[in-house]
Amino acid sequence: MKRFYKAAGVGETEGGFRVELDGRPVRSPAKAPLVFPSRPLAQGVAEEWDAQGDQIDAHSMPLMQLSSTAVDLIPVKRPEIVPAISAYAETDLLCYRAEHPQPLVERQAQLWQPLLDWAALTYDAPLHVCAGLMPKPQPEEALAALRRVVERTDDWYLSALQTATGVCGSIIVALALLEGRLTAEEAFEVSQLDETYQIEQWGEDAEATKRRANVRAEIVACRRFVDLLRG
Repeated sequence: MKRFYKAAGVGETEGGFRVELDGRPVRSPAKAPLVFPSRPLAQGVAEEWDAQGDQIDAHSMPLMQLSSTAVDLIPVKRPEIVPAISAYAETDLLCYRAEHPQPLVERQAQLWQPLLDWAALTYDAPLHVCAGLMPKPQPEEALAALRRVVERTDDWYLSALQTATGVCGSIIVALALLEGRLTAEEAFEVSQLDETYQIEQWGEDAEATKRRANVRAEIVACRRFVDLLRG
């Protein structure tokens, strides 16, 4: 799509704030009104629109994408999305540890275990750890506690949580990221630990470099989205 506006701005509207292109309100891809809960988030989305060149590239506007998901998709698909996110706790990345080599075993314990301890204290959701890749049943009480956390989130937060959980492969890492327990770079390091270790041993190809850059960008966007959402 060619750029059809000169400038993007933010205005107040009933229930919150809106992004305006030459004074006209931006709508979601489904043509729904985009009413932002916070001015900083609306401003962040407006800056994405302002940064576009002659052609509009939707992939360069992650805040707009997360906002559109919150308005168009989450309200309709919430009964499916909540259990899908919650199900990550059943096979969370942090719970499956390598048996060897020892340096990787130690690195996993050093970076992953504190996050499981944090989740146990914060959400009353202690998860079991096992060696190897065979699934191990998790305590039903812990799974139920984490599901309640997901259920309590509003549509905007849930949009970021859905993306962060999927890209990190861990609901614990996603929650730690969005709740400020981890920075975006720390969340990337934790979620990419195994692959980073393999790269250290064998090197990295161009495809892996590109994929990891995309992962980092999505993690950064989710954290920034929630920070702006909270003002």
